[in-house]
Amino acid sequence: MQLNPIYYNEQHQAFADNVRRFVQKEMAPFVNEWDEAETFPRELYKKAAEIGLLGLGFGEEYGGIPDADPFYSLLAGVEMAKAGSGGVHISLMVHTIGAPPIQHFGSEELKAKVLPDIISGEKISALAITEPGGGSDVAALQTVST
Repeated sequence: MQLNPIYYNEQHQAFADNVRRFVQKEMAPFVNEWDEAETFPRELYKKAAEIGLLGLGFGEEYGGIPDADPFYSLLAGVEMAKAGSGGVHISLMVHTIGAPPIQHFGSEELKAKVLPDIISGEKISALAITEPGGGSDVAALQTVST
């Protein structure tokens, strides 16, 4: 696919091509099986990390790609959607919910301790929110004035 040069440069094109090959080889042939099993191999995180997918927007000192503008994430989403499984896509990229607060607000010690393992696919980062009566539905959370 040729990208519009008004928005995308050669690095964007190369990244999109790389993600496309990853999806065609590592995801698309297996998504139906994984969806049925309600899981996918943990190794997929490491394979995604190898092509830079998990490092978009994270500091280079932690193994990330800090100069990855938002178009990289957009291209990754478009290419991953072609696998035909939103569940695998979202699960693989779940770190984009839990890790950014660490990067932006965590101490240097905390960042150095956890971000490299997340960006390399060694560990999984997520965000859990539970409340009585609301579960993980943040719109249903209730506050009480004291």
